[in-house]
Amino acid sequence: FFFFLASSFFFFFFYFHSFTMSHRKFRAPRRGSLGFLPRKRTKHHRGRVRSFPKDNKADKCHLTAFMGYKAGMTHIVREMDRTGSKAHKKEVVEAVTVIETPPMIAFGIVGYTKTPRGLRQLTTVFKNEIAEIAIRRFYKNFSGSKKKAFTKYLAKRSTEEGQKDFDNQIARMAKYCQVIRVLTHTQINKIGITQKKAHIMEIQINGGSVQDKLSFAQELFKAEIPVDTVFSHNENIDVLGATKGKGFEGVTHRWGVKKLPRKTHKGLRKVACIGAWHPANVTFQVPRAGQNGYHHRTEMNKKVYRIGKGFHKDEAGNLVTNNARCEADATDKSITPMGGFPHYGEVKEDFVMVKGSTVGVKKRVLTLRKACIIDTSRKAQEEITLKFIDTSSKFGHGRFQTKEEKTAFMGKLKRELKENQ
Repeated sequence: FFFFLASSFFFFFFYFHSFTMSHRKFRAPRRGSLGFLPRKRTKHHRGRVRSFPKDNKADKCHLTAFMGYKAGMTHIVREMDRTGSKAHKKEVVEAVTVIETPPMIAFGIVGYTKTPRGLRQLTTVFKNEIAEIAIRRFYKNFSGSKKKAFTKYLAKRSTEEGQKDFDNQIARMAKYCQVIRVLTHTQINKIGITQKKAHIMEIQINGGSVQDKLSFAQELFKAEIPVDTVFSHNENIDVLGATKGKGFEGVTHRWGVKKLPRKTHKGLRKVACIGAWHPANVTFQVPRAGQNGYHHRTEMNKKVYRIGKGFHKDEAGNLVTNNARCEADATDKSITPMGGFPHYGEVKEDFVMVKGSTVGVKKRVLTLRKACIIDTSRKAQEEITLKFIDTSSKFGHGRFQTKEEKTAFMGKLKRELKENQ
């Protein structure tokens, strides 16, 4: 009887004590997605478009992508128009990213034929003049080179024989090609970046027949391509680019694994067991330290809140800079916050304002593409009307939207009074 009582006591003591004691779990969900392996530095600094939107011959000819430079972030106020939401007909504050998009230049046409193994390039033709900022892209050290790229081609292209050869290649494309893409480059010299080498990209032309596409492409040679001819207000677009680089990171920050107990020998920001004795290798699923950031990423269906026009002159010859003006906020101000965007500067060219954040650091080139998968949700169909765009300083706790507002509140500074004397 006493033996039975003692054994029962120890059984219940250890049974309930095991639930009250704190201990590490033996099983837990895995940390970090395996869908983005390998986590290494991307080879594509510029967002690489792996697939363009599906072509529809019934549509008019149009470009499907554009390139811009990330300037920075701010916030806006708008009235939500989403039936069923708790914020319906109420003012909401949302973060937005400003991407500066100076007009692009088309300088070539590429024709592709469809084969059982995918697209095959048939031929490429170029315009009779190519800007130096684009030619710099074909050199690693342009200033120390002989600067001979395209000189023979452009010399021949300006002759009657060269024009005849150009027309023959266009006829070959019309006969054999199914996909037409146009070679374009950015005008990096128009923004406040010291880099002189433009970014080059092939942009697919969708809509119409092949002959229509070729005619459309040749028309693009005659003028600059502004961003408002590619995208429109309220449209959903995809943003492609390289994320912010973090360098070589430990396993805790890189994969988000749980830290070991405090008294662990030889460190606690580690993975305790990296696998069984046999097979005698570490499988790819095990989190390890390594490169974190500077990965290529595609963000789908980002809402365009505004396509702003850069500084320009009106019919009377006056400079127009009020591209951050809204119906509810009639203040004449530009999109650049007071003191400029941190680590970027002023935005004087056309810009695209998209909802939320985008990948990459300031000044990074981003590829904007028409949405490949159309979002049909109520949220995506919402009409956006901005009431206010914040332009206060991003270098601290900015209180003033314009320089005039600051002067009216604080009065003239000491140095300004000295200058007036």
